Amino acid sequence: MLELDFIAQKDKLKIKREGDKRFIFGCIRKKYLVLQPEEFVRQLVVSYLININKFNKNRIAVEKQLIVNDLKKRCDILVYDSQVMPFLLIECKAPNISISQQTFRQIAWYNMPLKVPFLMVTNGQETFVCKMDYEKKTFQFVNEIPVYQ
Repeated sequence: MLELDFIAQKDKLKIKREGDKRFIFGCIRKKYLVLQPEEFVRQLVVSYLININKFNKNRIAVEKQLIVNDLKKRCDILVYDSQVMPFLLIECKAPNISISQQTFRQIAWYNMPLKVPFLMVTNGQETFVCKMDYEKKTFQFVNEIPVYQ
């Protein structure tokens, strides 16, 4: 498990209240979204990727639609490398949802059409990143969020 301080990005997020609802600004989609626990984690992770890992925000997709076995699905975050190839697929969960085998099954399912080199799952408190080896049909956990050249 990686020890990442996503919550340190909290001050960089824009949150507003309208009536009894709270909204968070999504810098990738450039609009305010209903502030749900999973959305909060997603925006913390995006901020971390941009501000700490220095990923280009133009190479980050949020809620990207995928077709998996003829079903439309949406992945939380997809990061593209410098050749604009899928590089890192991220599944976010609300902080109260434990990272489980089911979480890994879900991201593996989303990864079927993509075959990205790296997968990441997080609930903002627990974070796991693995490097995929498609030839050997294995994966290996790594100790940091990967970077590309």
